[in-house]
Amino acid sequence: MAASKESQIDPHTHFLTTHWSVVLAAAHTESPERQVALTALCQSYWYPLYAFARRQGRNPQEAEDLTQQFFAQLLAKHGLASVRPEHGRFRSFLLASLKNFLANDWDWNHTAKRGGDCAIVSLDDQASEERYLREPTHDATPEKLFEQSWALTLIASVLKQLRKDYADAGKGHIFEAIHSYLEEDGAQTYAEMAATLNMTEGAVKMAVLRLRENFRHRLRSEIAQTVGSAGEIDEELRHLFTCLGR
Repeated sequence: MAASKESQIDPHTHFLTTHWSVVLAAAHTESPERQVALTALCQSYWYPLYAFARRQGRNPQEAEDLTQQFFAQLLAKHGLASVRPEHGRFRSFLLASLKNFLANDWDWNHTAKRGGDCAIVSLDDQASEERYLREPTHDATPEKLFEQSWALTLIASVLKQLRKDYADAGKGHIFEAIHSYLEEDGAQTYAEMAATLNMTEGAVKMAVLRLRENFRHRLRSEIAQTVGSAGEIDEELRHLFTCLGR
């Protein structure tokens, strides 16, 4: 399968159209483009912030209420007043903003009705809490665990996009068979996989190579949405893999 045109976009060439650069450029305006861009970014980062609130001692309902209210405030008229150059990466801006939100005069014992009065995203509350409970507990700080959740969220988003690309091309079965080769050699040899897929061994090797190329392009594109300049992409990628212990 050839890499899709979208996945081959050079983030250095198209950087000015990325989500976070739009938000930063229009931080103090009511531009519709800024609102759409910020909403798109927020939808991907609900869980890492929910998990951070849980690790600060909030129970599941409090963490959900706080996260929803935080995003409601962020998306409100003056929600970007705290944007600073040092918060050039979206994840850094979000975490600093949430810490400030939790530290301010917010009485989280008297939150609005569950979910607040503004639903930022369609939530599966049980799934979010189940994911939180599945994550290992150890001595890492809430900030470190937030970074790990952020990294895993980005990877999951890229895999979701790739799965859809392959399904749309009628090759979903190939993706499901070979996606484990993205980070390891897989449970089967290429020869065994070729027999499973009724392909030649060379075709399987090429499919894996193209999947890895697509993954790299997609991941760079996803990272580009969340930093303030194209020059930060490689540094952010290194940080992502550090968070994942790779």
